[in-house]
Amino acid sequence: MSVTLTKGQGVSLAKPGGGSLSRVRMGLGWDAVQKKSVFGRLKDQSIDLDASCLLMDAGGRLVDQVWFRQLRSTDGSVQHTGDNLTGAGEGDDESIVVDLPRVPAAVHSLVFTVNSFTGQDFSQIQNAFCRLVDETTGQELARFDLSGSGRHTAQIMAKVSRAGGGWVMTAIGAVASGRTVGDLVPAVTPHL
Repeated sequence: MSVTLTKGQGVSLAKPGGGSLSRVRMGLGWDAVQKKSVFGRLKDQSIDLDASCLLMDAGGRLVDQVWFRQLRSTDGSVQHTGDNLTGAGEGDDESIVVDLPRVPAAVHSLVFTVNSFTGQDFSQIQNAFCRLVDETTGQELARFDLSGSGRHTAQIMAKVSRAGGGWVMTAIGAVASGRTVGDLVPAVTPHL
């Protein structure tokens, strides 16, 4: 059963029957709002949103990053499945898969972000969401709708943090500005 999260709400990533998850996938989906042409007809536009993951230590320092120009973390525990340049299609447009037991002990939080590489703001995006899926079963565990369209070009979606012997996902939903994940590092720090 999936949980729909609101900003600031967290959910434990322990399996319902006990134990903890081993492989999770953060999926990002979106559609571009159709624009009116000069003649009043609706036309599709291409918007290149990018899902990224920042691997942060307990002190809030960047350990590694995964994004469309670096598809794997240095240790191989986090992998981006590829860049979607338009948002076309159904379901997840971009995904990042995390092998939680392989995440180095120095990494305390995995912060998932989305940015508009082509520079359009979120007022031109619709049906945007991020979701966490148990990669071994395909079951959706949590979903966060990226509503609240506005003039921002990026959003800090969610974080997965160590909690005791397991992991917890927290929906952040904070707006930011930037075309690449590197632009978002300063905006992530207050949410750790």
